[in-house]
Amino acid sequence: MKRSNRFDMVAFEEKIEWLLVSLEIPYNNLSSYQIAFFHRSVLNELNLPESNERVEYLGDAVLELIATEYLFKAFPSYQEGQLTDVRSALVRGRNLANVALKLGLQDIILLSRGETQAGGNQNPYILANTFEALLWVIYLDLGFPAAKKFVEDHVLSTLSHIFEGELHIDPKSNLQEIIQATHFVTPHYELLQETGADHDKIYTIWAYLGEVLIGQWTGTSKKKAQSSAAEDALAKKDIWFGK
Repeated sequence: MKRSNRFDMVAFEEKIEWLLVSLEIPYNNLSSYQIAFFHRSVLNELNLPESNERVEYLGDAVLELIATEYLFKAFPSYQEGQLTDVRSALVRGRNLANVALKLGLQDIILLSRGETQAGGNQNPYILANTFEALLWVIYLDLGFPAAKKFVEDHVLSTLSHIFEGELHIDPKSNLQEIIQATHFVTPHYELLQETGADHDKIYTIWAYLGEVLIGQWTGTSKKKAQSSAAEDALAKKDIWFGK
């Protein structure tokens, strides 16, 4: 495999092994975890056949299944809509990105030079995708029980934070109510960037209060990106609220 001088396979695997050991994940095949940390920007630079995008897609499905099963059993009085709202908050990009940062995934992700210089390892979208890719590899390597425990320990454990912050309430509606009640205007959203092939679009959305940028996010649909941008704005309310 052709690699750039800055890439050290031994050091890369050591970081992955340290992560798995620290998280008490009894891996079988260490090398199988590498793909979870290959961002698509680095493919050409390292001559790699595949990034973590496809496994991230599968990890997302595993995450939704585990979250759905847990919530269904944990909240027997909740109706479908309520369960969907809570699940959405659990699996939303911002929550997963925060989890990824706590786990230290940002120190392992492989990015191109340009993406690295742009701070890509702090990009919430990249962090969330890496978390979901790692979940899928855990599922493949160790089976469903191990994947379920990983989600319980690091995602379902954020439920109290979600309820305390009312993050399970639709972010766009919540943001609109707050801004209309205090600033007498309606927040608006602008599409900053649209990248990728037609079947694999990625949208970057900015949320505004008047001319003030209050939130931003990147997602695989405009709807998801707008919702997460609203949630980002809510998390930063102390910064923009007085403007």
